[in-house]
Amino acid sequence: MKHLEENFKLAKKQDRKGQKALYEMFSAKMLAIANSYVNNIHDAEDIVINSFFTCFSKIEECREWKSFPFWLRKIVVNNSINFIRKNKNILYSDIDVNTIEYTDENLGEEIEEVNINEIFSKMPDGYRIIFNLYVFEEKKHHEIAEILNISEGTSKSQLSKSKKWITDFLKQKKDEKQYVK
Repeated sequence: MKHLEENFKLAKKQDRKGQKALYEMFSAKMLAIANSYVNNIHDAEDIVINSFFTCFSKIEECREWKSFPFWLRKIVVNNSINFIRKNKNILYSDIDVNTIEYTDENLGEEIEEVNINEIFSKMPDGYRIIFNLYVFEEKKHHEIAEILNISEGTSKSQLSKSKKWITDFLKQKKDEKQYVK
């Protein structure tokens, strides 16, 4: 990232140009992250703005410019989760992970284009949140359970359900594509 170190140092001094430069560098990526959690671009925009406000008001907590992108991402993810807690009533259900069966036989070979945004926009909230935390944020199930105030078993079952949901979604897309031919 060109000029990250320089802009980070300026932002630590509460320099508006440095803050603006950091915002311009990271806002699009942070918007995509927030939207992957809340699935509403307007809410995601609010989360990003609030996250940058938090970031710039607490920038002294970030010690090194190299860790700034990861620190900012953590703020965005936490703000997204807090938004969901406050504004959405998501029901998580416990089921035995072993009762879910799914296969992905050769799906990847036959589907040429997968629109990730379409998958996440249609995925149920509970599945999407657990999937994001586990896959993209690399959280363990006990951490997810603590973050979302659910049981570890619920986290595991929701992840399993989300994988099955993605598999079914891709199969449906594959079938639709074959039907059009």
